[in-house]
Amino acid sequence: MWKRKEIKEKAKKVVYKNYWTAVVVCFLIALFTGEFGTSTIGIWQEGDSLDPNYVIHELENKVEEIDQIDTYFTNRDIQRTLTDTQLKILEATEANLNNVLRPQKYIFKIWDAITSFHINQPKLGIGLSIGAVIALAFTILVADPLIVGGKKYFINAQEEKNAKLKNLGEIFQKEHWLNIVIIMFLRNLYNALWYLTIVGGIIKTYEYRMIPYLLAENPNIKRKEAFKLSKQMMKGNKWKSFVLDISFFGWYFLSVLTFGLLSILYVNPYNAATNAELYVELKQGLKDNS
Repeated sequence: MWKRKEIKEKAKKVVYKNYWTAVVVCFLIALFTGEFGTSTIGIWQEGDSLDPNYVIHELENKVEEIDQIDTYFTNRDIQRTLTDTQLKILEATEANLNNVLRPQKYIFKIWDAITSFHINQPKLGIGLSIGAVIALAFTILVADPLIVGGKKYFINAQEEKNAKLKNLGEIFQKEHWLNIVIIMFLRNLYNALWYLTIVGGIIKTYEYRMIPYLLAENPNIKRKEAFKLSKQMMKGNKWKSFVLDISFFGWYFLSVLTFGLLSILYVNPYNAATNAELYVELKQGLKDNS
C-alpha cells in the first residue's frame, strides 16, 4: 500500500537528479497544453474559460450597451470586497480547477460561440467558432500527445533511465501518434460527458488518470485495455490520489504569490514526478495482485 509521504520524497530525488531538463519539459508542456494551472496558461487556451458564460463576461468591457449581460457582473463586484489574501486563495483554487478540467475546455469554447450568436453578436460568434475548431484540433493532434510525452519523460526519470527532452518527440512517431491521439481524445470525450453529471466527472477524472502513463509506456496499447488497466489501478486509490493532489495546495498558493515563477522552477516538476511515482506504485500493486 503506497504512502503519500514516501511517494513525494522519491519524487523530490527524481527532480534533484534531473532538475534542468525536468524544468524545461514542464515549461514546454505548460506553454503548449495548459497542463499546469498555476504557471503559464498555455498559448492555445488564451482567452479561454471554464465558465460557459465566459463570452458574456468578456463583453463587459467590449459591448457595454448590451443590457442582457448586466446580471452577470455581480461576481466581479463581490471580488472587489475580498482581501488580497482571499483573492490569492481564490486565484490558486481557480488555477488548479482550470488544470483538472483542462480537457473539457474546448467544449466551453464551442458554448461561448453559441452564446455569442444567441445575443446577436454573429461576428464574435464566427470568430469564436474558428477559435474553437483551432483549439480542438491543436488539443487532439498536438497537446494531448505532448502530455503523454511528458509522462514518458518522468517515468524514465523515475526508473533512472536516460530521461531526455527527446522523450517528448518520441510520442509523435508515425507508428505511435495516431493511437495516442484516438485514445486521449476518447478519454477526454468520455470525461466531458461524465462532467454533465458533475460528481461523475470528478470520479471519472481519477478513474482515467493512468491512461496517459499507460500510453507513455506502451503507445500501441489497445483502447479497451488502457481504460481497463487504468480503472483497475485506480480502484480503491481515488480518494488517496485526491488527498495527494490536495497536499500540493500550499505550493500552489506560494506559486500564485510568486506570479507562477515557483511553479515553473519547482512545483510543476515536483508534481509531475510525484504522479509518475504514483503510476509506478500502482502498476506494481496491480502486478502483485494478479
